[in-house]
Formats: sequence, structure tokens, C-alpha cells
Amino acid sequence: METTKRHLKVERRDINYLRVTLESYDGMVVVRTVDPREAVIELQISPGCESLVFELLRDLTENELMDIRPMA
Repeated sequence: METTKRHLKVERRDINYLRVTLESYDGMVVVRTVDPREAVIELQISPGCESLVFELLRDLTENELMDIRPMA
């Protein structure tokens, strides 16, 4: 299985918080900033961890009121 990659648009101020939060789950996901000006990040998700990562993103959106949007 291959790593799943997803590009997301977030608020610039949230990039570091997202990185620290998601990467605290060792080996599950790596967060890379693709475009700091436009606040585009890339998630490199380990095989089998996709549903957990998407659940965490949904929770951050709903409970932390973060603006996290998938890129086309």
C-alpha cells in the first residue's frame, strides 16, 4: 500500500497547530507546508490510517472551529 496524499487549505495561523497535533500520533501522518502564503498543506497519511486522520480533521473543524478545506 502507498502513502495517501491530500492537499488542504487552512488558516495560516493554524498550520503549526495542525502539524503538531496530527504528527503527535507517531507514524500516522506527516504534514508538509506546500505554500505558506496561501496556507496550503499536504498530508502524507500512512496506509490504514486514513479514516482516523479524517476523523481528527473533522473533530478539529467542529470542536476547534478550524477552517480546513480540501483542495481540488
